Order: sequence, then C-alpha cells, then structure tokens
Amino acid sequence: MDLLNTLVDKGLRRELPTREEALAVLATSDDELLDVVAAAGKVRRQWFGRRVKLNYLVNLKSGLCPEDCSYCSQRLGSKAEILKYTWLKPEEASQAAAAGVAGGAKRVCLVASGRGPTDRDVDRVGKTIEAIKEQNEGIEVCACLGLLSDGQAERLKDAGADAYNHNLNTSEATYGQITKTHTYADRVDTVQKAHAAGLSACSGLIAGMGESDEDLVDVVYSLRELDSDSVPVNFLIPFEGTPLAKEWNLTPQRCLRILAMVRFVCPDVEVRIAGGREVHLRSMQPLALNIANSIFLGDYLTSEGQAGQADLDMIADAGFEVEGAGTTTLPAHRSDAAAAAATGGGCGSHGGGASVCGSGSAAGAAGSADEAGCGSACGGCSGHAEPAAVPAQADAGEVRSDLVAVRRRGAGTDLAPNA
Repeated sequence: MDLLNTLVDKGLRRELPTREEALAVLATSDDELLDVVAAAGKVRRQWFGRRVKLNYLVNLKSGLCPEDCSYCSQRLGSKAEILKYTWLKPEEASQAAAAGVAGGAKRVCLVASGRGPTDRDVDRVGKTIEAIKEQNEGIEVCACLGLLSDGQAERLKDAGADAYNHNLNTSEATYGQITKTHTYADRVDTVQKAHAAGLSACSGLIAGMGESDEDLVDVVYSLRELDSDSVPVNFLIPFEGTPLAKEWNLTPQRCLRILAMVRFVCPDVEVRIAGGREVHLRSMQPLALNIANSIFLGDYLTSEGQAGQADLDMIADAGFEVEGAGTTTLPAHRSDAAAAAATGGGCGSHGGGASVCGSGSAAGAAGSADEAGCGSACGGCSGHAEPAAVPAQADAGEVRSDLVAVRRRGAGTDLAPNA
C-alpha cells in the first residue's frame, strides 16, 4: 500500500503524518491488518529494536475519589465493588514495588486516587520514592497523583521522581462529555508543570469510550504536540457501577489499528499497551508487541491483569526481549534532550527539524492506565480475560462483550493491596 510505505518513510524520519493519513490507518480493512502491523513494526524496530519495557503499578490509595470521570471505577458515586483503602506506608509500597522489580520491571508507577495531592501528600510520596530507590538501585519511578499545584512537580523531582503520568484520555472536543469536575486545560497544565520541572512526561489516552476516529486522531496529535516521552494506550474496561458500563466498542483488530496509528504519529516515543490489553486484544496481544515497546506487568489498579509469568512467556515466545535496567529506553536524540532538560530545569525540545514533539503547544496530559482528573490509573484498567458461553454465530465485526469478564483485583478475597 502506498499509504503504508509513506507512513514508514515518515516514521523513520520522525516526520508528522497528515491527519488524513492517520485517519486512513483506522479505516483499513481486516485484509490489510497484517500489512498495517508490519509497517508499524518497521518504525518500532528502528527506534526500539525488539526490546519490551516492563512497568509495574503500585496503587498507593484506592477508591473514594471526588472526581466524576465516567470510565473510572474509583469515581465519585461509583458502585463498582473495588478495594478501598487510604495511603500505603512507604515500606508497604516498597515491598509491593519489589514484586514488580523481581519480575523484570524497570519502572514503578505510583498512583493515588483523588483530584490532586496536598503538599503533605507530596511529602508522603517523596518518602515512598526514597524507600523504593533505596531497595532497588537504578529503578525508575513515575508518580501519578492527579492535578499538580505550583511547585509540586519540582518537589517530586527533588524527591527522586523520574516521570509524571497524567493522561489526556480523549479529545478536547469530547472531554466535557466524560468528566465535569475538571477540564481538559487542567490536564494540559499539569503535564506542562511536569515538563517544566524536568520530569519525563507520560501522557496517553483511553480508547473505547464511544469516541470517533477523529477524536482518536485529535488526542494523539495533541500528545505529540505535548511532547510526551511515553504514551500509554488504554482500552476501556466497562466496569459495572460506572456510567460507561455498557460501552463494549472494541475488537482486537480495532485495538491494533489504534496502536499502529499512535506509532505512526509518535514514532520515537515509548508506546505502552496499558489497561485493557488482556480483555480487548486477547490472543492477539503478541501481535501488538510488534507495534508497542512497553507494557504493564501483572495487575492494574482495580482489576487483575494477566499473570506476570504469562507476560514474560508471551514476550519471549513472540521473539522479543525484556529491556534491561541498564538500557536507555528512548532513542539517543530524545534521551539526550531529556537529560539536558532535567539538569536545566525545563523541557526543551526533544529534537530539531522533524522532531516528534511538533510545535510544543498545549495538548494533553497523562497516565498509565489513568483515571482522568484524579490521576489514578484505573480508568482504562485491564481485567483478565475469561471465556464465557459463546453463542452459535456472531455477525462479522460484531463486538462480543460475552467473551470476556472483568476480574476485580482482590475483590472478595483477603488479599492485601497489590498482592
């Protein structure tokens, strides 16, 4: 396909595709799907080889959030049956992080529900970061605490945080339909604060909330302008007890097209398959590794993921390798610029000319499997796929919510948080 050849050439040069080209990726047929994956794979291998970065979530504070994000099981008024608890102690969080590090994770993501941290919360998280880094030399720590006030990003940076996660989630045009208690601009402001403090920006999206192709392209273009170093792609898990409980809009093929579009628009950034991969990609997860270079290991915030050993087996069986702690994730042109920004106290541009950062104008904000305004990562959080009774025949392309069941992390058990 001329389209795919053009996109590969642009990706290898870090050149921004046109909106029409990005939309065309989402409109490709199932007959063209393997060609789309192969093309995106060429761009992925150019910048990241066959490495897969592992990330591990530690849910510092779960539930009881005052924000009303429609997709989130921890939202205000949520009737979802999830674990609820207040702040973990630093030693408890460090112990939880150690499980992920033992499995090969090189980044620990510290997440807390809520609109945003108080200064006391920032101090608490700082002590947690210190405890984790004392026990795990060389580990990266990303904080995801919601909307930041002035000076808080700098304090997190001084405490040892390497990155900050706050997701855009959806396009600016449709953001008000998903959340009423904060704005799209609030999210942009938080990511810009993280950038200015020298933190690596992690900002992504949630697909499957009823958005259009145009919305998906809008949010990904905004993320490129925002100059995120990592872009988590979450696939909505419609949690019972939330307003989006009936939104089963994704197929494995649709998920692969979305990932490919993200890779073409953001060729040299860490594209992470985040919440929902087990439920929506199912047996096609290994194929998605040809596009994305990063995943979460194990459980998510309020739902269970695939077993950690199954993740490691999947990576090896697909011919990929786990990225080692001594390896720099980002290509040199981005990592060098990020290092300069970190020491200089500003984000700067990650590259000149046809850089992936684009104009650097206002765009989105961030997370891992985030929960919009609160910064928690549950919004698109994944569940473990379980087969159910299958009807005799489904129409071609029909979404099959009966094939999956969301497993709530720790619900109905005596398991401690993040066990």
